[in-house]
Order: sequence, then structure tokens, then C-alpha cells
Amino acid sequence: MVSIKDVARHAGVAISTVSKVLNNYPNISEETKKKVNASIAELNFIPNTIAAALSSKQSGRVALLMNMIAKTQVIDEIDMQYLTGAIKKAKELNLDVITVFFSMIQDKSLEEMIAYFKSQNITGIVIYGMSKDDKILHRLVASREFKIVLVDAPFVNQDTSMVWVAQEQAQYDVAKKTIEENNCKKVLYIAGKKNGYVTERRIRGIKRLAEDMNLQLLIRDGGFSEKKAREMTFRYAAGKDVVVCASDLMAIGAMKALTEMDIFRPVCGFDGIMLMGYVGKQMNTIRQDFGLISAEAVEELSRLMKGGKGREIILPYSIERLQYMDIIC
Repeated sequence: MVSIKDVARHAGVAISTVSKVLNNYPNISEETKKKVNASIAELNFIPNTIAAALSSKQSGRVALLMNMIAKTQVIDEIDMQYLTGAIKKAKELNLDVITVFFSMIQDKSLEEMIAYFKSQNITGIVIYGMSKDDKILHRLVASREFKIVLVDAPFVNQDTSMVWVAQEQAQYDVAKKTIEENNCKKVLYIAGKKNGYVTERRIRGIKRLAEDMNLQLLIRDGGFSEKKAREMTFRYAAGKDVVVCASDLMAIGAMKALTEMDIFRPVCGFDGIMLMGYVGKQMNTIRQDFGLISAEAVEELSRLMKGGKGREIILPYSIERLQYMDIIC
């Protein structure tokens, strides 16, 4: 069995240096990290703590790779629902789980990333919210070194599945309901992040609706930011009949702006976060069960790890109006 001494000797560094690289200590040069990770990968080294876990009755070790939104001014309840759903399902399936954040690996090359996950003896990864700009993650998926399930990113291969709701149709449905209820014709649509796959699909949905209903449509970027949605509403909403937002957080920003402008425009959101119930206004939104989505992703990863082939899984959504009495406990 390969030991940490073997890795140190192969890489030409001290044992303590190998330990620091394994535990992500700061102040280790990139050159040293590359040498150590290359040796770990070449020797197929498994740290003792991980080897011990593998000798237990657990059936696999998976990583939850998450992109926490550090700039958000409110608690990101979506990520917490993802974590809760994944951990509960992993326990049911007897899977060992670790959580890894994008910020921990964003500076790694593909080879370093593969070596990092293999050093943790990861065999499967659930990736949440991969964007078009995450080129290394795209290459990681294409490498097929691991079984992977993508949440909200449209890629499938033999070793990769994807899980999400029908983003385009969901956007179409919630906007149509709001527009028909209020007899609107001129629409301000506040989109999410330019590099996001869900943003792309939701824009398709609102464009298709505008064509079907002969609507005047103005699309502006909101970046999934309450502040930016507020700014876009101040700038454009007075000349529109309705404000359709690609997230609840942006819908809250839009509604606050309309209140300050002392004008009424119907607003709808997307996601179904509980915070919507505290706003004091009822807005149509798409309710996604993020805990269920995450649990389904882990269950699908387990299937892939047992030899299954990648596929697309589309889960249900509903249109709801969240009220305060619906969320208090």
C-alpha cells in the first residue's frame, strides 16, 4: 500500500509538505502543489483517514460541489435546502459525503482538480449551478474521470446525468398567468446571470410567450441581484404594465422599487423561496422543491456509480402565491 512517505519521496518534498497540500494549507506554492498532486495521482495514494472510512460499511464517497453566493444580502436558503436534501438522501443510501465549494478549487488546473478529488477517494460528484464560464468544470465532466450529476446545467454523457425542472416552460407558465390576470401587454423582464444555463432557458420561455401573446418585451439583466433588479425597475417599470423577474430575490427588489415609486405594477418571481412570504405582497412564483431536486441528484449519482448510464431528469414545479401564514411554524 502506498504511504505518505512514498508520495513525499516521489515528489521530492518533505512528508509535512505532502500533509499540508492534502489539508489545503495556505502559503504552499503552486509548483509544489502540482508536484505533490501529480505524485498522488500517479501513485494512486489514499490518505489513511479516507482508507479507514472506505473500510467501513459505506458504499461510496461523493462530493457536493457548491457555488455559494457570497454577495447575496440575505441567507441563501436554496443552498441550505440543497445540502439538507442531499445529506438526508446520502444517509439513506449509505453514502459518505463531503462538501466542496467552488472557491476551494477555482484556481486548480484540470489535472490538479482530478488529483484533489482522487486524493479524497471521491468516486461521484454532484455539481450545483455550473455556468458557461466554468470551463475547468466543463472539462472535468468531459474527462469522465468521475460519475457526475449536474443540477441546473444541460449536459449528459455516459457517466453524467442532469437534474432540473423544465426552466423554459416554467418561466412561460408563471409569466402567462400573471399577464393574463392583469391584462398586460408591455413587459419588463429582469433576467438572471448572463452566463447561466437557467437564465438562457428562462429567457427562451419569456420570448416564446411574447411571440405567442403579441407582447412588447424589454429584457434587462438583473444578475439575480435584489439591488440590480431594484435599479432596473426604477429605470424602466413606469413605461411597462408588468415586471417579470427570473428569481424571487429580484422580484422582491422590483416590488420595493415600485413601492418607493408609488406606482402599481404586477410582479412575478421564480424559485419559491420562503422569504417571499415575508414581503407583504402576494406574487406569483415558480415553486421548486430544492431539497427534492438535491435528493434526486444524489440518488441518480448512486445509480451511476452502480453502472447506470447518464440521462436527463426533469422534476415537477408548481405556480404558487406564497403568503405569510403558509410559511410560519
